[in-house]
Amino acid sequence: MITHILLDIEGTTCPTSFVSSTLFPYANSHLEGFLNEHRENNEIQSLIDEAWHEWKADHDQSSKDLLSKALRENSSEIENICGYLQHLITIDRKSSALKDLQGKIWREGYEEGDISSSLYPETIEVLSKLKQKGYVLSVYSSGSISAQKLLYRHTTNGDQTALFSHWFDTRTGNKKESKSYSDISIAMNIPVEKVMFVSDSCAECDAAKKAGMSALFSLREGNPEQDPCDHKAIKELWCLFDYLL
Repeated sequence: MITHILLDIEGTTCPTSFVSSTLFPYANSHLEGFLNEHRENNEIQSLIDEAWHEWKADHDQSSKDLLSKALRENSSEIENICGYLQHLITIDRKSSALKDLQGKIWREGYEEGDISSSLYPETIEVLSKLKQKGYVLSVYSSGSISAQKLLYRHTTNGDQTALFSHWFDTRTGNKKESKSYSDISIAMNIPVEKVMFVSDSCAECDAAKKAGMSALFSLREGNPEQDPCDHKAIKELWCLFDYLL
């Protein structure tokens, strides 16, 4: 019997277009200014150091070439690390340091009123009904936990963070590795077979099922992946109830 529902965000509860057309460009355009403004902050400097460590350990040839160029040129540390982080954005590489920095930039954008989150039309009503029925709702997204909470706190319909009991990001583990889902079930103190995971990624659904969770593929218009592989697919969140009875 399913008692816990673990939800991805982008392409599952929130349109991919909001993330790709609003959040990412906002963070990208504000990255260098944010780092220059907050470079004396110990937490920000720690994230810069973490990004440098990631860069030096990055075996991708394009990243190595970029590092060699940065070391040859007389550019500032901020210019160099911005170049690497923007390179990661371009090649869609996951980075915990980048995700944390994006989350901090988005926080300023949300708090200044530059950004409001757009969820799918049915998201809030469906999740509210699930919570009322006793299901425990949790989030697992590649965006940092801070960014996840910002997205749900600043929706066009107000703060929705109270809907969720647990928050997980890639610091828990890679979303395409089954161990991450096992670790999440342990963190929630619930048998893995009582958890249903919903995502727009076949690889993530594969990993969740391998760990012992149930999995549903979010097949929404505009999502990059349109083939659910061998997973059961839902075209809107209302369809969740068909698999919870």
